[in-house]
Amino acid sequence: MARDGSVVPADPQVMAVVKKKTQSSRSWILFDGTGQGSLLDVDKYAIMHRVQIHARDLRILDPLLSYPSTILGREKAIVLNLEHIKAIITAEEVLLRDPTDENVIPVVEELQRRLPRLSASNQQQGNGKEYLGGQNDAEAAEEDESPFEFRALEVALEAICSFLAARTTELEMAAYPALDELTSKISSRNLDRVRKLKSAMTRLTARVQKVRDELEQLLDDDDDMADLYLSRKAGSSSPVSGSAANWFATSPTIGSKISRASRASIATARFDENDVEELEMLLEAYFSEIDHTLNKLTTLREYIDDTEDYINIQLDNHRNQLIQLELFLSSGTVCLSFYSLAAAIFGMNIPYTWNDNHGYMFKWVVIVSGGFSSLMFLIITAYAQKKGLVGS
Repeated sequence: MARDGSVVPADPQVMAVVKKKTQSSRSWILFDGTGQGSLLDVDKYAIMHRVQIHARDLRILDPLLSYPSTILGREKAIVLNLEHIKAIITAEEVLLRDPTDENVIPVVEELQRRLPRLSASNQQQGNGKEYLGGQNDAEAAEEDESPFEFRALEVALEAICSFLAARTTELEMAAYPALDELTSKISSRNLDRVRKLKSAMTRLTARVQKVRDELEQLLDDDDDMADLYLSRKAGSSSPVSGSAANWFATSPTIGSKISRASRASIATARFDENDVEELEMLLEAYFSEIDHTLNKLTTLREYIDDTEDYINIQLDNHRNQLIQLELFLSSGTVCLSFYSLAAAIFGMNIPYTWNDNHGYMFKWVVIVSGGFSSLMFLIITAYAQKKGLVGS
């Protein structure tokens, strides 16, 4: 295989049916600014040379190694490792790893849909006709104005947030009925089922927490967010930065809704090297979404803890009932022991004179033993009622 690798045009329909085991672990798909995809089968040195990153950054995207979710800004690229989404984003193209993975295919389709610039698609479809649209068109125009790397980053963030939210919903649908069934009937089967669900919830919580922490770390550091402005660092050669001011002046949808002063301030802020407001708003939106998913998992954990407390209370109650039964059996044994004492006294093979001509003595001993036994039983029962061990 050549050092630069082989490039093959990508067909989404073919990619969807290709089996994963027939693909090399080094397979990539390349998207350019028009949304056109090309399959690449290249080695790591070709990727490093193409996007100009170090081997340690590329190692983060290795599926054979376990690395937590990470978003790294480099001089000319963004290294993105979000669960199954492993990508390298530059100011002009996106490299996505393992495009035939069943979880990655929706990301591929979304990149093909959202990466092409709106102005280019309008020129191809309109053929000089006036472009009409409403609120959806205005939102699409705003999305189109975003730098290329931010559009690609937004697709990845949206995909991972939706994926984790879907896994959380599936876990909730399985966990809540299982917990309710466990509270109604405590059995080994139900306990094992809840144990497995709790383990799955712990793993999912750790994954969601890592994505949330990564977004929070970016939001807390303006320098890290500034490193993600690849088009700004590329300078005037970037097509996005060169057309920003003209777009605000000519847009028929947005220009009618904001004043000239507002457009001028936005255009000025766009060229401010220290301004990270656009990326900050993007990250905050998905931070709120992933935080909502984490809150749902936290609520599920609290429900599991409450269920465990309820089960422990039930088990304690059953344990107290067994203690009560043991207490009554023990008290009964003590009372019966007095009858055994009487039988033992008169059954001894020892000559004693007080038994001669005193046959009534046996009757008195039995009566006294029975009365003392009944008295002891009543005392034990009253004491148990006073301590709340038995009902009154």
